[in-house]
Amino acid sequence: MSLKSEMSQVVVEALEDVKAVDIKVLDVEGMSNFTDYMIIASGSSTRQVKALANSVVVEAKKAGMTVLGQEGENPGEWILIDLGDVVVHIMVPQVRDFYNLEKLWSVEGRPVDDGSEQ
Repeated sequence: MSLKSEMSQVVVEALEDVKAVDIKVLDVEGMSNFTDYMIIASGSSTRQVKALANSVVVEAKKAGMTVLGQEGENPGEWILIDLGDVVVHIMVPQVRDFYNLEKLWSVEGRPVDDGSEQ
């Protein structure tokens, strides 16, 4: 397992611990010049989105990752966490449906991990 995959796994586990829903891991290496993986997840409320983001930050730091940035804590409808090779988007369902990042970043034939093998 590569370092980037391990980073993604830490994030997915942190999200699962706080009951995130519809976790998607997108491999955007070669499509993006700022990250290799995007992880997108939903929380049922702004309170849960904030708790999910906190869980990701805490677990990432425990695993020795550097949190390069975090944005969107207020109002908490969409929080972005930049871990360098992994960027995490945590959103309430309405915001996620509106921006539809999965469709924006997917390319026909490119595998998108839906987290079902976790």
